[in-house]
Amino acid sequence: MSETYDLYQQGRAHLRKGRAAQATVALEKAKRREPRKASIREALGIAYLRIQRYQEAEEEFRVMLELSPADDYAHYALGRALEKQGKDAEANGHYKLASSLRPENEHYASRILDLDEPGPDEPE
Repeated sequence: MSETYDLYQQGRAHLRKGRAAQATVALEKAKRREPRKASIREALGIAYLRIQRYQEAEEEFRVMLELSPADDYAHYALGRALEKQGKDAEANGHYKLASSLRPENEHYASRILDLDEPGPDEPE
């Protein structure tokens, strides 16, 4: 096995154990070795989301979409990162793309509905 793969697996193990901050250390090292590996970018983006580093999560998921534009999860996760930064309109676009790419996923569709409903100060 390669050292990059070992770093990736170490990062994933930290994520499974709820240690997202520790996961970023191994995954950032793996990313430096293989910056175009979508699986590493995805795991790192998830870790960033979990520790509320939303701008960095956004960057990781944007790179994932450059590598694989039809990745439904990358669209969904980018939407989450954008929503957490208050970029609701852009987030909703990615939720809609995720839902259209994987229509059977009700979770993706539910995010669209949540953002399409008017807030208390918005007209219906």
